[in-house]
Amino acid sequence: MNRSFPALAAPLHTTAVTFQKSEESVKFDCLALFGLARFLAGGILWLAVLAAGWASEHAPGVVPKPCWTPLFDGKTLGDWKSCNFGGEGAVTVADRQMLLDFGDSLTGIVYTKPFPKRDFEIRLQAMRVDGNDFFCGLTFPVAESHCSFIVGGWAGAVVGLSCIDGRDASENDTTQYIKFDEGRWYRIRVRVTADRIQCWIDDQRVVAQNIRGHRITTRAEVDPSRPLGIAAWQTKAALRGIEFRHLKEGER
Repeated sequence: MNRSFPALAAPLHTTAVTFQKSEESVKFDCLALFGLARFLAGGILWLAVLAAGWASEHAPGVVPKPCWTPLFDGKTLGDWKSCNFGGEGAVTVADRQMLLDFGDSLTGIVYTKPFPKRDFEIRLQAMRVDGNDFFCGLTFPVAESHCSFIVGGWAGAVVGLSCIDGRDASENDTTQYIKFDEGRWYRIRVRVTADRIQCWIDDQRVVAQNIRGHRITTRAEVDPSRPLGIAAWQTKAALRGIEFRHLKEGER
């Protein structure tokens, strides 16, 4: 019987080694599983974020953010050029602004690329730097015609559309009087659809003009601004942030 005892030592040693390796393997497997769990948790969280974003954009009643296209890069005139009014002042670009200098009547710019005739919005910021007449005369297409949104005209306060049924911004149903501060930026926005023109200054809608059955035109002086242009009358003005967008089906 004594001869059998030494033979038991080898299996006991082997069992201990096997147990030690098995313990290290378990530790490794646990670390691997922990890493995999973190990876999967991160992936699930990312998918949840994406799903939440998609759901918020496509939920009933949620309107996606409008997509605006810049028309001025703040560096050069780009697709704009100075209007040939006769007696116009200089048009320059500096500090990401377009500067319209004093002219002997009008100074302005005209867009040289194709532009929509309706179902669009255009917006910009404008400032009266010096002078006492309109610092933003925004001319835009209306179907096969054109119109101008006048901001600060006729000695500095008149706001309205030129022209509705032959009457300009100082004498039609859109006429308003608003005080404008020199050296302050104002946000200007115009929306054109098949049946009306709407205009905003900052967050206030100041024009909501039905155009069906009305004759929409511009004054002859601003015709060089067509189809899309911005002008100032005997006033030094600054412009920036000129952008437009196409209206979606539900906005028309």
